[in-house]
Amino acid sequence: RYIQRSGAYAILPLKGRLLMTAQVDGALDIQLPGGGIDAGESPLQALYREVREEIGWSIARPRRLGAFREFVFMPEYDLWAEKVCHVYLAHPVRQICEPVEEHHVTLVLSWDDALVQLNNAGSRLFVERAYPTG
Repeated sequence: RYIQRSGAYAILPLKGRLLMTAQVDGALDIQLPGGGIDAGESPLQALYREVREEIGWSIARPRRLGAFREFVFMPEYDLWAEKVCHVYLAHPVRQICEPVEEHHVTLVLSWDDALVQLNNAGSRLFVERAYPTG
């Protein structure tokens, strides 16, 4: 049985590259910065919070690009989830702190490297659509 879990994720272009996050507890898992929307939180509030927690950056002018669903096991919550992933294109403003989310590091990748290394097809599709020359 899948439990629905909504999240907000950011595509963050920075000087012709992309700000990304990697989870480094075990295998390297390259992801768009973002995560779950907490109770009482809007998708935009979650987006700002998750980007700050995972990569330590403030962002501006988020624009919703769409959403995709992903069915996954989430070991940190011990549940099978139907993730509804809301994807935004936003502008990184500045780094305000180091990542505070455990086992996360900030990466800056080329668009091509991000497309190859992203952890899921939904994220790759939205990055591909946002690619300035793609």
